[in-house]
Amino acid sequence: MKVTFPDQSVREYPDGSTALQIAESISPRLAKEAVAAKVNGELKDVTAPLSGEVALELIKPENPEALEILRHTASHIMAQAVLRLFPGAKLAIGPAIDTGFYYDFDLPESLKPEDLEKIEAEMAKIVKEDLAVKRFYMSKQEALEYYRQKGEKYKVELVEGLEDGSISFYQQGEFVDLCRGPHLPSTGRLKAFKLMSVAGAYWRGDSNREMLQRIYGTAFFSKKELDEYLQRLEEAKKRDHRKLGKELDLFDILDEGPGFPFFMPKGMVLRNILEDFWRQEHRKRGYQEIKTPIILNEDLWHRSGHWDHYQENMYFVKIDEGNFAIKPMNCPGGMLVYKRRLHSYRDLPQRMAELGLVHRHELSGALHGLMRVRCFTQDDAHIFMTPDQIKDEVLGVISLIDDFYKVFGFKYHVELSTRPENSMGTDEQWENATEALRNALESRGMAYKVNEGDGAFYGPKIDFHLEDSIGRTWQCGTIQLDFQMPERFDLTYIGPDGEKHRPVMIHRVVFGSIERFIAILTEHYAGAFPVWLAPVQVKLLPISEDQLPYVQEVQKRLEEAGLRVEVDARSEKIGYRIREAQLQKIPYMLVVGEKEVQTKAVAVRSRKEGDLGVQSMDTFIQKILDEVKNYQ
Repeated sequence: MKVTFPDQSVREYPDGSTALQIAESISPRLAKEAVAAKVNGELKDVTAPLSGEVALELIKPENPEALEILRHTASHIMAQAVLRLFPGAKLAIGPAIDTGFYYDFDLPESLKPEDLEKIEAEMAKIVKEDLAVKRFYMSKQEALEYYRQKGEKYKVELVEGLEDGSISFYQQGEFVDLCRGPHLPSTGRLKAFKLMSVAGAYWRGDSNREMLQRIYGTAFFSKKELDEYLQRLEEAKKRDHRKLGKELDLFDILDEGPGFPFFMPKGMVLRNILEDFWRQEHRKRGYQEIKTPIILNEDLWHRSGHWDHYQENMYFVKIDEGNFAIKPMNCPGGMLVYKRRLHSYRDLPQRMAELGLVHRHELSGALHGLMRVRCFTQDDAHIFMTPDQIKDEVLGVISLIDDFYKVFGFKYHVELSTRPENSMGTDEQWENATEALRNALESRGMAYKVNEGDGAFYGPKIDFHLEDSIGRTWQCGTIQLDFQMPERFDLTYIGPDGEKHRPVMIHRVVFGSIERFIAILTEHYAGAFPVWLAPVQVKLLPISEDQLPYVQEVQKRLEEAGLRVEVDARSEKIGYRIREAQLQKIPYMLVVGEKEVQTKAVAVRSRKEGDLGVQSMDTFIQKILDEVKNYQ
């Protein structure tokens, strides 16, 4: 057997050798580190026998695929532990996920927090046993008989949905599970794990089916990584925008409107600043702002394709015996605006921007503060262009998004999402659209990951994933290239030849949704917004009532300079009021006593730097205005 390694070196091994044996022949350390193997581009267990000509890459902990394999094995170990402790448990599914893993169980009783500790302890025993993880196969009929005998009705249903042929299973000790793998070679390889929580989950996500218990856990290759992750989680709890939103009086979600956020005065200040900034930056780049209706008739949504492809996420209403839908997206309205008049190629590109309120039906269990709501404002824009303008317009949007995110201090990575199963349009249209986005990314020299099958139903897209201050990622900006909508709406322009031609269009957002972006910003800054964004920039704190007349003078000067000011003249002690202002994360506190009145100055305290001493009004105003101007 001829084996080619990633460095293109070639070695010969006997047919039937495993990747683990090959690793051992190179170095015992490599064998110890090998998690799985990539054989001719396909992931396999390190214990799988190999033959023929093989291109072999050994997957080690630092490889991107390694963590998922570790966590998938952890889910099996957890399921084995649950069955040992609760023999009556029935197994459903247990995949790896971005944050760790889970497994769904049908259990006769509800799990309690102390049960997780017991399961964790049993998992530790299974790890210590260092059980070999072995793959084997059954026919579909054998698999059905096996699970029927065990009374595993959920596994029976899963097997029934599979095609005839060999079905992959994994075994570790007494535990057997239906799985395509790959897995770690033994349970002893799992060193650092933690069970996190229990939640309810409907079988197959269907609210009409059985309610199961889902145990969430996480796993890493080292205790250090696990500890760092748990520390980040603790930090995330402190930064939770739902908690901070109430404490800082920014927004609230009330029982009377589940999933429909209320913005308070301070939240509206923050929101309006973001929208003003958005408008300012779009004007600079040649966008025109439009506003389209929230409710439009059924015919429009048939034309757009949303009726067939997005209906389950929409709300409907009857008006004058006609059927209407509350818009889940702004794009069909943008089509109608373009279609109102005849356009020449000389008019293109046309960049139409809209801060449009949309409504989408979300299941109650999916709602999460401002992150997942039922109504939100999308900062949409629709760009209509000729085919030869695609590259420049995509690059223009990339540049705009890049400039936006730098202002807030975000790093980001980019994904190119391709054609989904539920799509419309021809193969050629999709190939052209995907290639156009790919070319734009490569001409800009941007690294990107391909996300197969995750495009919109009408076109491929580029997604921007922000990284916040504690390392979490959020998908916000997107650029979608669309050949379909212009065709469905019969959009045209007159070309240089005097004939009608079909424009191409871009759908894009920068914030994504204003609500979600505010949530991300709140957690990114832990509520301590930079001066330019802070709903209250300066808190004035007179030591006693005697200083109030001067404090009012100071307030007037600051407001005339365009600053947002509050006065706290309560009879509480000055130390208490300073601490409260700090809890409200006010950037600057100005303490005013008799000395400051006499010298016409202010004693400045900074949220970041503490006591800055006494300053003249001119000095302080210039300092804070410079901060605002520089978006710091």
